[in-house]
Amino acid sequence: MTAPVEGADTRAPVESADAAVPDKGAGAAAPDKPVRRWQGPAVFTAVAVLALVVAPLLLEPFRLGLLAKYLCYAIVALGIGLAWGQGGMLTLGQGVFFGLGGYAMGMYLKLNDAGGDLPDFMVWSGVEELPALWKPFGNPVFALAMVVVLPVVVALLLGALVFRQRVRGAYFAILTQALAAALVILLVGQQGLTGGTNGLTNFFDFFGRDVAADETQRGLYLLVAVVLGVLYLGARQLVRSRFGRLLLAVRDGEDRVRFLGYNPATVKTLTFAVSAGMAGIAGALFVPVVGIISPALLGVVPSLELVVAVAVGGRFALAGAVLGAVVMGYARTYFSEELPDAWLYLQGALFVLVMTLAPKGIAGLAAGLVRRREARA
Repeated sequence: MTAPVEGADTRAPVESADAAVPDKGAGAAAPDKPVRRWQGPAVFTAVAVLALVVAPLLLEPFRLGLLAKYLCYAIVALGIGLAWGQGGMLTLGQGVFFGLGGYAMGMYLKLNDAGGDLPDFMVWSGVEELPALWKPFGNPVFALAMVVVLPVVVALLLGALVFRQRVRGAYFAILTQALAAALVILLVGQQGLTGGTNGLTNFFDFFGRDVAADETQRGLYLLVAVVLGVLYLGARQLVRSRFGRLLLAVRDGEDRVRFLGYNPATVKTLTFAVSAGMAGIAGALFVPVVGIISPALLGVVPSLELVVAVAVGGRFALAGAVLGAVVMGYARTYFSEELPDAWLYLQGALFVLVMTLAPKGIAGLAAGLVRRREARA
């Protein structure tokens, strides 16, 4: 029963360079094994120190806030890397789950700021009574739970309907893209309920702290960085588990796995739900960091941009997905400031360049360099 899992694992692109070192024989490989074993933890520790200690000390509040925004996108990218890179599910609608988490958090913050009155946009829209849908979100525990529960439930329902019908590939991608477009239309059309095209904004208080204060923003950055680190470690452990090996087998040979008695629909549905939960958490963190959640942030185009970022970073490596989101976020800011009219062209050129010269992304290119260096050693 384990043959397809092992076969898929050996064919799949590896997440880190240490797993890709060619076998030189038992005698030659033994001395290098302890070094390779500590490479991953050493790199993770170095990145954690840079993110949690160095960045808050060196970056001014505005730049630190931008980095926090990039890390929110990195959490979404991590989920895409898990679903697409490890599971073969090209999802073009992660903005849906990002938006569900973001609106859940935004609804609580607006009600908290209103202090028992109607949120400001409802007053401007002529709403006279708080809608029943909003009332439970006045409870912070309920709102925080919905940040994860809503995206996960929607993903479970969608996965149960789609994967059991063996919908996959381009058909699944188009379906998720259509879902993102439908959500945007729904949100825009409900001005009094969702804020319409403006969305939810003008937040002042975040659990007793002034959202605009530098110390609050610094704390939010640290929170986002810690959450990203924890989710990355959890996703990495999931990929290395028996379930993760089965996920790789489903990606590389779904019919073969089904014939051996496993249910690929269950594996894909659970993975899709995990990626949706990550996107919901990212959306909830994004709201106090940036100060807005609107339909423009969760439509088809933002979802596609995240997929491009994951492809640039390397979809077969979880670290590559995170790196791609941060690199593309920084590039967007830099080129928007220096060459605002040329950013979209540069983004497209970067994607084409990476996919042409390094189909496995930046992470795959780096892993290849490490393999060649160790092969020469």
